[in-house]
Amino acid sequence: MVQELRLPLIGGRVEAGFPSPADDFIERSLDLNEQLVANPIATFFVRASGHSMDGAGIHDGNLLVVDRSITPSHGSVVVVTIDGGLTVKRLTKRGMNIFLMPEPNKFDQGKYSPIEVGEESDATIWGVVTWAVHRLEITCTH
Repeated sequence: MVQELRLPLIGGRVEAGFPSPADDFIERSLDLNEQLVANPIATFFVRASGHSMDGAGIHDGNLLVVDRSITPSHGSVVVVTIDGGLTVKRLTKRGMNIFLMPEPNKFDQGKYSPIEVGEESDATIWGVVTWAVHRLEITCTH
């Protein structure tokens, strides 16, 4: 059973461009489980490792929310067991062929290879990634 943890949700949105007047009230309380987990029975969390999916917004150490109740389709980001290991990749279908595609940042292009999922592969899709939760890096350029 998931314990509910409600935290304040501030009304309005935070501008990432020019500042706007702040709302002076708390809209309601918010439980992140309500926002991140659509189907609790079919959802699990896993920690990402490596940099092959940086371009998709999935970074080393991110907490991934994975929903097993979603049917994976072309373009879905999926967690897959393949040949005894776990990986997270973008599912791509080209004709009758299925590939697990890396999506590195622009500096790591060519560093990671697609994985073709053939009949001889021992691959099982565990679920579709719905959220990647990560801590912001603190950098100062001034």
